[in-house]
Amino acid sequence: MSGSWYKRRADGPGGIHPYPGRVLELKDLHKRYEDVVALDGCSLQVERGRMLGFLGPNGAGKTTAMRTIFGLVTPDSGQVSWEGSPITIEQRRRFGYMPEQRGLYPKMKAQEQLAYLGRLRGMSSADASASADRWLERLGLSERRMDRVEVLSHGNQQRVQLAAALVHDPDLLVMDEPFSGLDPIATETMADILREEAAKGKAVVFSSHQLDLVEDICEEVAIINAGEIVVEGDVQRLKDAAPIRHLEVQLDGDMEDLFDGLEGVRQIRSDDHTHTAIIEADTDVRGFLSRAQQMGRLRHFSYTTPSLSDLFREAVR
Repeated sequence: MSGSWYKRRADGPGGIHPYPGRVLELKDLHKRYEDVVALDGCSLQVERGRMLGFLGPNGAGKTTAMRTIFGLVTPDSGQVSWEGSPITIEQRRRFGYMPEQRGLYPKMKAQEQLAYLGRLRGMSSADASASADRWLERLGLSERRMDRVEVLSHGNQQRVQLAAALVHDPDLLVMDEPFSGLDPIATETMADILREEAAKGKAVVFSSHQLDLVEDICEEVAIINAGEIVVEGDVQRLKDAAPIRHLEVQLDGDMEDLFDGLEGVRQIRSDDHTHTAIIEADTDVRGFLSRAQQMGRLRHFSYTTPSLSDLFREAVR
């Protein structure tokens, strides 16, 4: 199944109207590296004041697409625009980028590095230094402010990398796997910061393989597969419009042949007494429920819209 059940096309006939606050647009991007197709008509939009989760399997084109925003990759064809016009150097100075690979100087002290990066973005020395101190405090790194980056733990380096993207108060924040390697507390802190930045009217887009987290904090998602956006839109609307449903049952008793006779089953996963099935949305489950009750003591039964993980699997299968 492709993502055709709900694919937002802001410029397409019959599509949903364009975002009123849309500021960043990638339109029909193509990029090939010899025999490898990295982008194959990639198009997406990012709205001011919203968070977009950019999802896809490894090698799908996420990093390549994000790098086009900063001019680090030049597409073979297509357009990248900010507020309806090609992006200028001055506008890029107002963007914040957190790459998946470290973009820090390991020998520099954390505070000095952040202040230096702020000055490169046009801030005065005093403002850059003050902003660096504020972000280090916000991220719980005040006591490590004069440590070299290379002596910090992976998680703390990740926090400094986030501060580097935020130190100049950017209009657009783009992050490639920002939650990778973070412990739960650091993950919660970063998620709160991203919510705050979006609430200030920033446009925020980040890639992640942690789909439960994306579902929790993002209003919008875009799923890329083989260089093309296959699903894009509001998370809840995608779930409501999907042609699949999530069926879960816990049963004490013999579970053999439980799903026999249930039509429209796409996938079944079992873990001890818990059995989960992805089924077609128009499947009548009343007969299945009656059968389950007859087979043993029914401990739990749920029939819901699919999770973002379910949608992702269906879209890229």
